[in-house]
Amino acid sequence: MVSRFLILLYALVSYTLFTLSFLYALGFVGNYVVPKSIDVGNPANASEAIVVDLLLMSLFAIQHSVMARPGFKRWSARLLAPACQRSTYVLLSSLVLLLLFWQWRPIPTVIWQTDGLVAWLLISVHWLGWLIAFASTHMIDHFDLFGLRQAVAAWRGAKISGQSFRTPLLYKIVRHPIMLGFLLAFWATPEMTSGHLLFALANTAYILVALQFEERDLIAEFGATYQNYRRRVPMLLPRLFGRRQTESAPR
Repeated sequence: MVSRFLILLYALVSYTLFTLSFLYALGFVGNYVVPKSIDVGNPANASEAIVVDLLLMSLFAIQHSVMARPGFKRWSARLLAPACQRSTYVLLSSLVLLLLFWQWRPIPTVIWQTDGLVAWLLISVHWLGWLIAFASTHMIDHFDLFGLRQAVAAWRGAKISGQSFRTPLLYKIVRHPIMLGFLLAFWATPEMTSGHLLFALANTAYILVALQFEERDLIAEFGATYQNYRRRVPMLLPRLFGRRQTESAPR
């Protein structure tokens, strides 16, 4: 009973830290409310800022991708209870993200700046991106994605069941709506600075590379089911024009 309680407590702490880091990310990327954001913070020369910022984003990318791979999950299963694995991933991802927010070096040189209707349109797309990213986690299984379902199952002494392949709502339009939401949030801004552009470019590159590994893992897990889904539904950009691909259409 004590171990089950500690697993549940660990999951709750990890989820709380994720929630705090996600809320701070809203202010960080959009330059809202928070004391230090993508364009607000301690000044640094451009060379130092680029090196530090790229190192911070690389650290997040490596941690986020390596821990998500099946090989790492099998290795970590020798050290962690199955109910703790996802919570550990969430905890470390949140800590690295908070480190990025803390140590980020702004590069405030303005690349573009808009006002009026265009500015409001970009702000709307920015917030739509965050909404898509967050809502998409609930369209599959938000609490499984962040380790709470596994911890609750352990608390009840129930077996942790595997996830079935589902494509609800936005997943019928694009295969990775969470990542689409992030891209919209990162790029849609009425004022693009050099630091913000570096952030958006680096994270876009990471997302495009990371999705290749994730797709490979999904094919290995779900086989022909996912391959057929992959042929029918685009990865990130909704198919607005043209005829729908058939099951046998080439990628």
